Amino acid sequence: MSIIHVLDDKTINKIAAGEVVERPASVVKELVENSIDAGATKIEVEILAGGTSFMRVTDNGKGMSREDAELAILRHATSKIREAGDLSTVGTLGFRGEALPTIAAVSRFRMKTREAGADLGTQVEIYGGKTPDIRETGTSLGTTIQVEDLFFNTPARKKFLKTNHTEGARINDFIVKLALSHPEIAFRFLNNNKMALLTPGNGSLYDTVKAIYGAHVADASLALSFANEAEGIRIEGFITKPSMLKSSRAWQTLIVNGRIVESRALSKAIDNAYKSLVPKNGFPLAVLVLTVPPRTVDVNVHPQKIEMKFEDEGLLFKAVYKAVLDAVRPAQDLGLARVAAAVEHPETHVTSEPLRFVPATAAPGQAGGAVKTWEPSGHAPASFATPRPASMPRREMDAPGFAAAQAQLREKQAVRYPVAETVTQQVAEPAQSAQVSRETADAFCAFAGEGGIEPIGQVDLTYIIARDEKGLYIVDQHAAHERILFDKFSALADGIPSQQLLVHQILSFDARESALIEAHRDLFAQLGFRMEPSGEREFRLMEIPADVPAGEAEDIVREILVSLSDMHSVSAAELRKAALATTACRAAIKAGDELNLRQMQMILDALSETAYPFTCPHGRPTILKFSSEELAKMFKRTGFDLKKR
Repeated sequence: MSIIHVLDDKTINKIAAGEVVERPASVVKELVENSIDAGATKIEVEILAGGTSFMRVTDNGKGMSREDAELAILRHATSKIREAGDLSTVGTLGFRGEALPTIAAVSRFRMKTREAGADLGTQVEIYGGKTPDIRETGTSLGTTIQVEDLFFNTPARKKFLKTNHTEGARINDFIVKLALSHPEIAFRFLNNNKMALLTPGNGSLYDTVKAIYGAHVADASLALSFANEAEGIRIEGFITKPSMLKSSRAWQTLIVNGRIVESRALSKAIDNAYKSLVPKNGFPLAVLVLTVPPRTVDVNVHPQKIEMKFEDEGLLFKAVYKAVLDAVRPAQDLGLARVAAAVEHPETHVTSEPLRFVPATAAPGQAGGAVKTWEPSGHAPASFATPRPASMPRREMDAPGFAAAQAQLREKQAVRYPVAETVTQQVAEPAQSAQVSRETADAFCAFAGEGGIEPIGQVDLTYIIARDEKGLYIVDQHAAHERILFDKFSALADGIPSQQLLVHQILSFDARESALIEAHRDLFAQLGFRMEPSGEREFRLMEIPADVPAGEAEDIVREILVSLSDMHSVSAAELRKAALATTACRAAIKAGDELNLRQMQMILDALSETAYPFTCPHGRPTILKFSSEELAKMFKRTGFDLKKR
């Protein structure tokens, strides 16, 4: 007797259900995708107990005739393709014809459907894959599919489901992504008889993002757009500012030709574009809608169709990288007021402890003699002490010498260097003009002078307090200066200018550190640290970067060595970036350094000219904003006309 058997259809369907129907969310995904393929403009999803006991998907699509309804519940019966050649140009979300029969094999399944022009619809009931009961019924135009007691006849699969809350959350995540992929469809999601999601369906991706994530996320989103007409690639969508992050990629949605996909390459492109902008454990919200020629992708590589095979993955990587990178560099067009991170949930606190506030009119050196200052020319920090003037005008912009300082700053910034060398060189940066256009220069002068952000003073000698007509700003002086120096250092492709030490420093290292220095002496030279061997495991430090105090040079060298020892299999660009971040951090002004008005304004102006003003190279925010409306709420003035005070 033969030991090989041909399986019956019932067993085959249950096996197929294990591939297609992994959990309740898989059922919702398959049914909603069928509704989308049917041309629905309204889709309603209802679930109970995380979808394990009840799921219902209702749409207003074109519906089916009785004949089509009878065929739709058969395996590999589909209206999407006719032959294998159609797979290369398939434009629908579903095409295998497996969803309905496999779902019906492991649940109590009921479908009602009616096409336009028909007086009655068709009802199909299937109990655990048994013979279907098909009859006429009254129903609205479109299709309604109800799934109850999922996996009731396959207890081995049911016991692997998570809690009802977790399964319901997975369904919510799928519907969110489906709604983002089709903003022209109005989605309505009811979870345990409570409204969990409602989208407008007006075709606006921005409005859909706002309806799903809230106005604060939508307002923190940056639009992105990219087109490569030669390759037929287009990218649209939104990505949040680096100030708004989550701890996972769960709220990143990648959509290729209308299909939600998971792609390590595309996710990596987003990560690379955000390096030096976000902390290591932070991920921005991203909704990327990619349109590519159907012939260049293979959608038939995963049972649930959540993965794609791309003909040229590298080309798409570069396209996504450039689209995201261009979106997060709006500083020169928008100014600091637009890129400042809004305070999402301001809290009101009452404290009896005195706040240390240094007004901007105070001259440097008032609170402690010599104070370290910073000049945009790139010279090393200096110390100075200046007597305080007898009186200062109320408007700090008119302070003596400030206009001349501003003119000097603008003259120095009239030439902008190309954007810093990126972490990876997979996308060549477009050539940038070294000379700023007249319009950009005029806009910058207007921003810095009239109606721009004006410094008021310092809190705890750490945070610069500034204002404009629309709100209050708090700037971390160290993080802001760190970003300024990092971008400046990165732009110097030939190496950071260095200064010779009058007295050379002899530095001692262990064997591992000595080996790292020998292996990366060119890198240290580019960073402005010039060393030569001076004995066994000793090096003579002869030159240091011009912006680095001599007393901190050894500490910076050792911090760079720690970074190099912690990194594995990285590119030269990544090594340079890590070293630049360390150098910029140590060279920047510190918390506790007292600044005068001129220095504060120069930091604000220089920060507005950086490519990435949102955060420091390590991902910490540089500037926070309290709008007038937020301040009014904090002071319980919401019922008053703010203009009347």
